[in-house]
Amino acid sequence: MLAWRWLIAGELRAFPMRFVLAGLTIAIGVALAFAVHVINRSAAESFGQAVRSVSGGADLQVRAASALGFSEALYARLMALDTVVDASPVVELRATIGDQTRPITLLGLDMFRTLTVSPSLIARPANVSRGASSTRSADLDAVLDPDGLYLSQDIMTQTGLHFGDRVEVRAGGCAHRFVVAGDLPGVTAGQAIAVVDIAAAQWRFGRLGALDRVDLKLEHGASLASARAEVAAALPPNARLTDAETESRRGDTLSRAYRVNLDMLALVALLTGGFLVYSAQSLAVTRRLRQFALLRTLGLQKQALGTQLLGEGAALGIAGSLLGLVAGYAIAGAALRLVGGDLGAGYFDGSEPPLQFAPEAALLFLGFGVATALAGSYAPARRAVRIAPAVALKDAGDAIDPRVPPRIRPAVAMIGAGALCAFLPAVNRLPLFGYIAVSLVLAGVVAAMPWLARLLLRPLAKADLRLPAFEMALRRLLGAPGQASTVLGGIVASTGLMIAMAVMVTSFRGSVDDWLASFLSADLYIAAASNEPLFDAGTQRRLAQTPGIAGIAFSKSVPVTLDAKLPPVLLIVRPVNGPGYALPLIARAREPSGGVSLWLSEPAARLYGARPGDRFALPIGAGGAEVDGHVGGIWRDYARQQGAIVIDTRAYTALTGDAVRSEAAVDLAPGASVAAVRAAIVARLPSSLAGRAGFAEPAALRARALALFDRSFAITYALEAIAILIGLAGVAATISAQTIARIKEFGMMRHIGMTRGQILAMLAGEGTLLGLIGMVAGIAVGIALSQILIHVINPQSFNWTMATRIPWNLILGVAGALIATAAVTAVIAGRRAVSRDAVRAVSEDW
Repeated sequence: MLAWRWLIAGELRAFPMRFVLAGLTIAIGVALAFAVHVINRSAAESFGQAVRSVSGGADLQVRAASALGFSEALYARLMALDTVVDASPVVELRATIGDQTRPITLLGLDMFRTLTVSPSLIARPANVSRGASSTRSADLDAVLDPDGLYLSQDIMTQTGLHFGDRVEVRAGGCAHRFVVAGDLPGVTAGQAIAVVDIAAAQWRFGRLGALDRVDLKLEHGASLASARAEVAAALPPNARLTDAETESRRGDTLSRAYRVNLDMLALVALLTGGFLVYSAQSLAVTRRLRQFALLRTLGLQKQALGTQLLGEGAALGIAGSLLGLVAGYAIAGAALRLVGGDLGAGYFDGSEPPLQFAPEAALLFLGFGVATALAGSYAPARRAVRIAPAVALKDAGDAIDPRVPPRIRPAVAMIGAGALCAFLPAVNRLPLFGYIAVSLVLAGVVAAMPWLARLLLRPLAKADLRLPAFEMALRRLLGAPGQASTVLGGIVASTGLMIAMAVMVTSFRGSVDDWLASFLSADLYIAAASNEPLFDAGTQRRLAQTPGIAGIAFSKSVPVTLDAKLPPVLLIVRPVNGPGYALPLIARAREPSGGVSLWLSEPAARLYGARPGDRFALPIGAGGAEVDGHVGGIWRDYARQQGAIVIDTRAYTALTGDAVRSEAAVDLAPGASVAAVRAAIVARLPSSLAGRAGFAEPAALRARALALFDRSFAITYALEAIAILIGLAGVAATISAQTIARIKEFGMMRHIGMTRGQILAMLAGEGTLLGLIGMVAGIAVGIALSQILIHVINPQSFNWTMATRIPWNLILGVAGALIATAAVTAVIAGRRAVSRDAVRAVSEDW
């Protein structure tokens, strides 16, 4: 134990910054990964609470497959089932209240059925004691008042409304003024929910005869599986059976790929930290080989020596991981306040959920950090244990014999295995094999560095350059391939991962920019806040006759649930060949196969396994029937990860009778002014709608979309910047430590007549050569890894594809920075090393 403490303390005193840097890289990796996990857990838990609040505690729910709802006749059929004790019909609408633009959930409830089926949604009239939570003792007139409105505490706080206030509520293209009659004590904090009587909701918002949901209370002791089977058998095609837990998981599914990818990108820093631990431990072992050999001759066993070296790595991992957990929790709190629980991606409406500590995740990432440090220490420890003490005491030089050809087969095997993994399908819609492919290819290239370095350096060795310092640097790298490979491994790992991320993000952003340019082809767009219906049939006819308009196309978006386990797809109702809307097709059916033509986005086609020409059904027909259609084509879409389906506006109106639209795209006549046409459109809108219409030009929409893209990738940009900094710092630390460890070598050179300037020139040459080789390999592996990210991980995660774009300016800039860092660091460290007295450097034993 005394020797163990002495060895660690001595190494820390000799090279403190090398171990501090390695520990910091472990801390950064753990901090980023833990922060992303905590943020996502907090957001997902907040989203789950919202779903449970809206469900009200029902055992099961029957939900409409689309915003069109289903016939209220289904309620009677569900009540007649043996396993159903009670059922509560619900009208669920997306609404706005007062002058607020943020949408709320408006529920129309049967106030008496809610008592037993959905108790957390019980409305409490204002004249009931604040200590009561049930409407059983409430005045029936207050509960059944068709103008009574009950608000959650979140809405009351946001709007500043009080009991007795009158406020306008808008939903489904209709508006009505209600009186705030009470609150909802059972709704959890942070949930924006409003409740009115179901009859009032159907009457005031044009939903007569329709329901959006039926909450079910099952018989006590009934089997959930048998109850599900019985309820499912009674459902029409336009209804889906679900529950609060399933709804929560479905919402979680939408953001899961984004969260997992962020976790994996955050672990890139941790992986880079592992390579830096390896570099630090390798150099430490090389410097102390004679110390270990002496201890072995004095009786220290192999196992004890290996345990001591692994213990150093574990101590480094524990210290770095604990620091990372503290930093990660602080980062998570700051990120929730600045960009919300979705990290800017828009999955949770930019919510700011309460920060929740995750103890099991903390232990997991602590384990990751320690395991990474141990993995980085294993190879150096194994090397120290296997070397013969007599050989080490003679200081035989580099661990790798330069006369023996480097082994390339293990590296080729790892790269080949990675290439095979890249062709394997996703697991549970996650690209697990894609991440394994990235790890194997990167590890294979790092393992191939001794062979690759020799391959690139030998042609230079044969050339007669007549540069003594450069030739000595070249001979040094060829004569000590083990030490060169240690430095190159860190350069390749950090630069390869950084370049892969840079190419992926650049390709994605460029593809989105091109898609926006083709998709936004109109001169002016009109939309309402919260997707409110603005244009009925009469308004559409008036606007089409507006002076200055060459063509106008109206549209709307309707969420449709095709699979209860997946988020709803967005049914986009619009003219397929009308003005203002270009459809960027990537595949088209050769021959229509009958039925309505449906145009699926690339994510929708991937999620539901559809190809052009396939039959495809939509649950939007009259009486709850499914509409028989076919896939007319596949189009590119980067806006809706859950999928979108375009249906021609005439076909949709004929099927549903719904002619109201919420958006419009306008093509201007030659010479027409955007401002004049906009003013003319406002003049032709009904006065109640004119103030809620928003106008935007394509350039503004494009800029806004790219700003949202950059916001959603802000964390990725941060990870990329951190990878660059870690790479630069790692190169500097590794080369510095290796240079300082060669003090006796420099002393011998001074004895045979070399000047300090010549030694520094040799070191600059070594650093430059290492930087060049590392960058060649790093750029090559980075571009290869980017293809796995672009063509495997991205499609399996988000269901869309893109073209590769390589940011050469960024790559060349980083390459220059790394080469300069390697050269300058070698010179700076060399100045310190050669400053010592040459005789003292040669004569010292340790």
